[in-house]
Amino acid sequence: MDPAIDRTVVVVGPTASGKSGLAIALAERLIAGGRPAEIVNADSMLVYRGMDIGTAKPSADERQQVLHHLVDVLEVTETATVAQFQTRAREAIADCRARAVVPIVVGGSALYIRAIVDDFVFPGTDPAVRARWEAELAEVGSPALHARLALLDPAAAAAIEPANGRRVVRALEVIELTGQPYPAQLPERRYLLPGVVQLGLRLERPVLDARIEQRVAAMWAAGLVDEVARLAEHGLREGVTASRALGYRQVLELLDGQVDEAEAQRRTVVATRRFARRQDSWFRLDPRITWLAYDRPDLVAAALAAAEVED
Repeated sequence: MDPAIDRTVVVVGPTASGKSGLAIALAERLIAGGRPAEIVNADSMLVYRGMDIGTAKPSADERQQVLHHLVDVLEVTETATVAQFQTRAREAIADCRARAVVPIVVGGSALYIRAIVDDFVFPGTDPAVRARWEAELAEVGSPALHARLALLDPAAAAAIEPANGRRVVRALEVIELTGQPYPAQLPERRYLLPGVVQLGLRLERPVLDARIEQRVAAMWAAGLVDEVARLAEHGLREGVTASRALGYRQVLELLDGQVDEAEAQRRTVVATRRFARRQDSWFRLDPRITWLAYDRPDLVAAALAAAEVED
């Protein structure tokens, strides 16, 4: 069998590392060599229509050259969950493989990537139970609700930051529904999908920090503030997931008069750098990832060779 057909290629790395560009370049090289390839997005914010500048969404031309799955599939008022993303991404990958297309999964969240490719089962959910806990979160705040969790499940509380209200709510929901402790720790690393090869982009932290600052400045220059203002008119503030996206949250603070523009941009840089470090730390824990220097001149060829899908 052609090795390319039996592969699920995964490209990971922190934000601003160049993983989307590499994924597109890989797909274009494979297509040019006669092997169909498509990209499966694994970024929770690229799913939102209209959130283009702040998410560094691939351009319309790039998406015309290479088909992208799971981009622009939700309105900003809709909530994206890992469980829903898992189902959709796996369906897209299965569709690719059924058509002898190489799926190239790209994203910066270790949780989303693992949910897609690993043997990863999510406990069920109940909208009424979830809504009740979310209402309590809004009333008492995340730290108080976290203290409640600590009484019910100390181990889960120790693994969840008190400020992470969404995870606290999810833990309380699962505990109520199952009567069991919340599995706050991720399951062991074991691929569920066949032929998975993970490639990671490696770059030094000072370089990454500089690239993030440059990216944020470019987003501002491209009109991020205007983009957020338009989305705010269509319910962005009410979107549980979308309103918390990096850059969008900070610009909403600007639009609400909480900060000036310089401070909003500075906060975006700081928050993005912090997020990128967490991303990198999580990916470094996975020994299955083959790391490649982001700036090596033969990056595309080296990635194809590592994935065993040389053109």
